[in-house]
Amino acid sequence: MDDRAAAGGNDPAAAPQPARAGRVAGEWVTEIFEYDGGRRVTVYVPPDPPEAVVFAGDGQLISQWGGHLEAADVPPTMIVDAHRTADKDEMVRIREYSPSFDQARFAAHERFFAGDVRRWVRSRFGVDLPAERTAVCGVSASGELSLAMGLRHPDVYGAVFSASPGAGYRPPAALPSPLPRVYLVAGTLEPFFARNATRWADALRDAGADVVLTERAGDHGGPFWAAEFPLMVAWAFGS
Repeated sequence: MDDRAAAGGNDPAAAPQPARAGRVAGEWVTEIFEYDGGRRVTVYVPPDPPEAVVFAGDGQLISQWGGHLEAADVPPTMIVDAHRTADKDEMVRIREYSPSFDQARFAAHERFFAGDVRRWVRSRFGVDLPAERTAVCGVSASGELSLAMGLRHPDVYGAVFSASPGAGYRPPAALPSPLPRVYLVAGTLEPFFARNATRWADALRDAGADVVLTERAGDHGGPFWAAEFPLMVAWAFGS
């Protein structure tokens, strides 16, 4: 994998440590939507007016990374996280996040994620930022969601953050135009997911997209994803 130095550090294979503010100055706000019988959305609201916003799946996890952003030299960034399904069947989550399995289920979640949630953020927080200040983020299965949302809505999400994407959703034969900027990361101890990240990076580059692909020491899980998140935000929105 390549472009490692672009993501920070002289030893690109070493996982950055997830620095976190000792006392988080921002706050978290949770709303319950009617979708799927009651789906939670958790928002990290930075202490200063947001200059960027990241929409994400797997809200139970990513919304908690606001403290990492406060400890980093990045613009004030709001994190808007739609929680995953409460269904214990993992395939229900995958059908929501990947258009490859159940188009109707994916489309319903897409309307909720890219429509209902965005409208609520605009009305509740007064945040309506242009695509160049808006990203979509995901990890593992929701890494597929971030890629799908970015490709389907480049006018909304100018950047895609995808950590350890699954293989259910693969690059289509013909990629759309225009394409968002894409930051992919995978761990040295998760070769299956690293191959998926590389597959996407190669296809996107061949289509002319701006792509960063980084490999870090780590297995499939939160610590190196959380540490990479501020680097993704800095890459997309500056410092």
